[in-house]
Amino acid sequence: MNGWRIVEDDLTHPAVVALLELHVRSANENSPPGSVFALDLTGLRDPAVTLWTAWEGAALLGMGALKQLDARHGEIKSMRTAPAQLRRGVAGAMLAHVIAAARERGYRRLSLETGTSAPFAAAHALYERVGFVECDPFAGYSDRVFARYYTLALE
Repeated sequence: MNGWRIVEDDLTHPAVVALLELHVRSANENSPPGSVFALDLTGLRDPAVTLWTAWEGAALLGMGALKQLDARHGEIKSMRTAPAQLRRGVAGAMLAHVIAAARERGYRRLSLETGTSAPFAAAHALYERVGFVECDPFAGYSDRVFARYYTLALE
């Protein structure tokens, strides 16, 4: 993270809004209707959600969010690297930041939902590389065809 900074974000910067719109659009393009659980601006402004963005100078590198499901369980939301910043380690750095925040909050488990199609393969590899394992749907999710679920014990 040479020269990078990760900050809690208020979702007002135009570059952040544009990256979020790309994220939601991409989720809708790569998953069938009813199987897209990406949060839009309104969803990310929920008080249970914290969004962080990564920056290098004025360039937005990526984003990641953490949603509190209960006092011991958090969910990763809206992980996305800016297209011009791919293959630089942005996703790994953001994931490490979100995991550290979950531990600081005292969560015992961190889970996530992602797609199953080929465009999600890099995400699967990233999560598995840091120790996430596949799990059953959680927190009201039920799609078992177009969604894949992962969890990481933080204890």
